[in-house]
Amino acid sequence: MTGKALTVPAVALGTWAWGDSGEAGEGYFGSRLSESGLREVVEKAQSNGLTLWDTAVAYGMGRSEAVLAQALTGYHRSEYQLSTKFTPQLAGDGDDPVADMLEQSLDRMRTDYVDLFWIHNPADVARWTPPLIPLLKSGKIRHVGVSNHNMEEIALADQILGEAGFRVEAVQNHYSLLYRSSERAGILDHCREHDVRFFSYLVLEQGALTGRYSPARPLPEGSDRAAVYNGILPRLGALTDRMGAIGKDRGASAADVATAWAIAKGTTPIIGVTKAGHIDGVVRALGIELADEEIAELEALADAADVDTRGWWEHEM
Repeated sequence: MTGKALTVPAVALGTWAWGDSGEAGEGYFGSRLSESGLREVVEKAQSNGLTLWDTAVAYGMGRSEAVLAQALTGYHRSEYQLSTKFTPQLAGDGDDPVADMLEQSLDRMRTDYVDLFWIHNPADVARWTPPLIPLLKSGKIRHVGVSNHNMEEIALADQILGEAGFRVEAVQNHYSLLYRSSERAGILDHCREHDVRFFSYLVLEQGALTGRYSPARPLPEGSDRAAVYNGILPRLGALTDRMGAIGKDRGASAADVATAWAIAKGTTPIIGVTKAGHIDGVVRALGIELADEEIAELEALADAADVDTRGWWEHEM
């Protein structure tokens, strides 16, 4: 019953920040984005084969989806893939909240199907997974993924879909050098063995792993990420310095090395892009092949930093 297998680029592009209000300091990232700037991002990405765009209703309450659609104007629908999410906490009270939220997303994104549709978090797997089946049958969603689910929840979603001839084809969890819970819980191995794409988000830990920030140069005050990461920056110096050195040998940055590490681990990183220069970084990362000993060294330094960057929305894996 399932259609074609899911095929995606080596890196997905995230548009969480595209849902910002547009006022400096008001958005999650405290950034100011322009339509022409985002159009430039899209053009550069598309021309480099980076054609999978990840968004969600929850990103700016639909604003990210609408802004993304605007930026993609003029591209044929077959030239890009759209990935968006059903967030249980935002469910309406109609007869079919999943279908309702999807319809609103399709409307904002000016399309009649989504390539990859996610259950954003495992609020109630048994309740929210079955409504995906008619949407798969109708072709409104092509592939299903689950985000922030642990092994047990992934298995339950897979079983529910399996009874109708479908399956969970992708998992999207927080995964970075600093936060490897999905690996330790066996989720990466499960995905590898069952041909499930594992998408890693927060690979750069909102900038903390780019090497651009330090105790002397903290993240922008007043942003949510400053509150989360500035306190741990003193412990990340040895790791980000080493990432920078590995990158320098290859004409790349520490951030590119973080992305290359996630690719080397067999995952598909979702990299937030708000500037055309971010695409250059992704392209550089795609050209980096890390040696096994470099991977081991980075992981040892990350473990030695001993920080916990689990998000408030995540439960233990």
